[in-house]
Amino acid sequence: MVTLILIGLLGGLITAVSPCILPVLPVVFLAGGTGRGQDAGKPARSPGGTEVGGGAAGDGGRAADERGSGGTTDGAVATAPPAAPARVPRNRRPYAVVAGLVVSFAFFTLLGVTIISALGLPQDILRYVGLGLLVLIGLGLIFPPVERLLEKPFARLPQRQVNKEGSAFALGLGLGLLYVPCAGPVLAAITIAGARGEISSDIVVLTLSFAVGTAVPLLVFALAGRRVADRVAAFRRRARGLRIAAGCLMIALALGLALDVTAAIQRSLPDYTSGVQKKIEDSDAARQQLSGLYDNSNKELSRCEDGADELRSCGKAPALEGIDSWFNTPGDRPVDLKSLRGKVTLVDFWTYSCINCQRAVPHLRDWERAYRDAGLRIIGVHSPEFAFEKKRSNVVAGAEKLGVDWPVALDNDLTTWDNYRNRFWPAKYLIDAEGTVRYFKFGEGEYDKTEKMIRELLRQADPTVTLPEPTGRAMDDLAADRTPETYLSNLRIRGYVGTPLVDDRPTAYRFPKGSLQVNKLSLDGTWTAGYEQFTAGKDAKLAFTYRAKNANLVLAGTGKVTVLVNGEATKTISVTGSPTLYRLTDDKDARTARLELRVDEGIQAYVFTFG
Repeated sequence: MVTLILIGLLGGLITAVSPCILPVLPVVFLAGGTGRGQDAGKPARSPGGTEVGGGAAGDGGRAADERGSGGTTDGAVATAPPAAPARVPRNRRPYAVVAGLVVSFAFFTLLGVTIISALGLPQDILRYVGLGLLVLIGLGLIFPPVERLLEKPFARLPQRQVNKEGSAFALGLGLGLLYVPCAGPVLAAITIAGARGEISSDIVVLTLSFAVGTAVPLLVFALAGRRVADRVAAFRRRARGLRIAAGCLMIALALGLALDVTAAIQRSLPDYTSGVQKKIEDSDAARQQLSGLYDNSNKELSRCEDGADELRSCGKAPALEGIDSWFNTPGDRPVDLKSLRGKVTLVDFWTYSCINCQRAVPHLRDWERAYRDAGLRIIGVHSPEFAFEKKRSNVVAGAEKLGVDWPVALDNDLTTWDNYRNRFWPAKYLIDAEGTVRYFKFGEGEYDKTEKMIRELLRQADPTVTLPEPTGRAMDDLAADRTPETYLSNLRIRGYVGTPLVDDRPTAYRFPKGSLQVNKLSLDGTWTAGYEQFTAGKDAKLAFTYRAKNANLVLAGTGKVTVLVNGEATKTISVTGSPTLYRLTDDKDARTARLELRVDEGIQAYVFTFG
């Protein structure tokens, strides 16, 4: 139990400083330093109603007049005892915000799915409630009557100061419903237990310790906001303006979350906590603890090492159970692993909206094409992280967009995920011809090693098999001169030439004269160059000379993008909704080409990737 608590605490601490938390940090910081608008700048009052620190000169003058006009007897000068200075209530908003967030996150992570199912409510109702609360709190900071209305439910509480922090606690409740940290092994275990309704004492302990670990850095951040507001004179003088700014920020955050714009922040930043997370949450001790939260079935999987340098025996491959439905099979019929004996099978756990999974799909597609005739079979197990990923039509559309044409099982109840003791998206399990798990890899990377294991298993299954050249070798050769990932960010862009970039303001750009060199890009027409993305204006165009087999771009908004390669129009892409990776070109071999995009006004472009 003690080990489980430590794992939860450390997992929470790591999560609270990960890139996924960045969108809520400004709100937590400002919320910690914003007090009630009607209290700001006003003197405190003593219990008798006398203002402390205000009007002292006037009071003293009235007292002197009264003494001089015979206000006392026998010529004695009466001196009233000085009023005791009123105690200024301490700003407890940081504690209220973080307490609300922790309570809301812990409660609804464990019981949200059960409550929603029992009441027959939509899967994403909690998200809408959280967004609504965030907007209401923002309006309350801007308009004090709204804040007083939000605090009415707390009016029956005996302590006045607790009443005043009611809106801060409500803000924390709303943030808890929207709090979607990076899903490492600890959070995955908690989320899945809540989704399946299998809540044990160990899960409760893990959840509470994780929530406490998460709360510590957030509380430090909120207290820092309070300290800045208390100590910096400019903040005290502009308390009202600070509240309005905080309210606007909260409303903007709600809109950003509703439109999934904040996801671009997570994709654009390096996952600087992944190394520490793996050492702690995926250590031998943590793996045994987290894998044993349900039962002792398939325990041999926990003894194998992620991304091992050699094939090992990790036990019999668990069955694909609890599957809601299948697609990409004849008649959408299910696939039984036993029917694949004699073949090498790769079971890939993924979700269609996960950017890490999206980046892994091209490698799977290459392996499926290269090794299918040699005996490789790929099965995608779609284990949803969010409620909207349970909808079959969403998954089918996402798979089609990514080019996933192998069998996919919808593991909506996460039964197969649990069977495999999985903890990551994506995760790949290699099963040999005899039905034994021989290797698994969590997360992205090490594709050359995974391909090497595939080839070894194919040779073990059939020593006479003729294998094609490794796809990974071709990709490694290409990587040396392949155009690198390129962010459309005014501070991080590389290879840009042409009209100097102007930050955060619509500006007319022009392509430079002559041809663009390899790995160089330029703009034409009107663009707004921001830190997170470039937004197209009137007659927006973008040119990029690249070297790769395929070019991809993350786009958001609504409109069309016309793709020209070496001056010839090749396709028109319809862009809709939140940031999504779109394939611009897809060639059999690597080549150098000039890519030109003609982009409808309002579309946002984030990052180019090349394969």
